[in-house]
Amino acid sequence: MAVPKRKTSPSRRNMRRSHHALTAEAFQECPNCGELKRPHNLCNACGHYNGREIVSVEA
Repeated sequence: MAVPKRKTSPSRRNMRRSHHALTAEAFQECPNCGELKRPHNLCNACGHYNGREIVSVEA
């Protein structure tokens, strides 16, 4: 079984974790209704995607 020979220093541990940060999710404004939506996904408010109504949303 692999066991570390030396204790990992805080500096080396933090350098390893430097890529673990969370990124903010991207949002775009829906061109049809103006609500925020995820890119490449249909709008939850109006059901439009790429200029067409995909799902009819009951208000």
